[in-house]
Amino acid sequence: MRTPLIAGNWKMNGSLALVDSFARALAERGVPATADVALMLPAPYLHAAHQAFAELPVALGGQTLYHQPSGAFTGEVSASMLSDCGARYVLVGHSERRELFGEGDAEVLTRIKAALAADLTPVLCVGETLEERDAGRTEAVVLGQLAAVFDALTAGERSRLVVAYEPVWAIGTGRTATPEQAQQVHAALRAHLATYDPTLAEGLRLLYGGSMKAANAAELLAQPDIDGGLVGGASLQVDDFLAICQSAG
Repeated sequence: MRTPLIAGNWKMNGSLALVDSFARALAERGVPATADVALMLPAPYLHAAHQAFAELPVALGGQTLYHQPSGAFTGEVSASMLSDCGARYVLVGHSERRELFGEGDAEVLTRIKAALAADLTPVLCVGETLEERDAGRTEAVVLGQLAAVFDALTAGERSRLVVAYEPVWAIGTGRTATPEQAQQVHAALRAHLATYDPTLAEGLRLLYGGSMKAANAAELLAQPDIDGGLVGGASLQVDDFLAICQSAG
């Protein structure tokens, strides 16, 4: 059985006060034991969160990283820096990084490899735009983004990833893929993973990342190939985030 993973992505939001309030609320209410829980925080807050969440079953993750281990790359963050601040996960290839910062498949691959080299678990994000969906290219786009990374990894490396399907047209728009639409893409992803190794396909966690909320989480998470969620806006509200976590498992 694949343990569900609920990962909150605060994006460029939050504060030290919000980190502290989350830690207090999670300590008081408890974190559901039916799922793994993670928060992908802005890099400046990771160390404070690592301290605040020290006694809580909540993993931390970075939102991006640079592929070089160190050097004259002003403003960038390396995998080892994230790890040093308590991160266990890191998002790679998020649609906002691809669209706003021009990160293509080749760059995504270099960052995946850098994360693996530092013993971080990369969460590879894949997804199509509205134009690509309307053109009937959803699977071609999503499986192409997956293959650009998985084709270049060893069997051992592949098994260390998490994959998040995030339909770009359903992020921050109020629109959500229906459970059936989400399941169809997740099933295609798992079928493609099986071409590498059936055991890989059985074990790898696939998350849904398109405007998951407390109101729709249970129905989405009930789909056979959806193993958790990459939660955006709802992860900034502790009540909503806990409700989503409770829907898993």
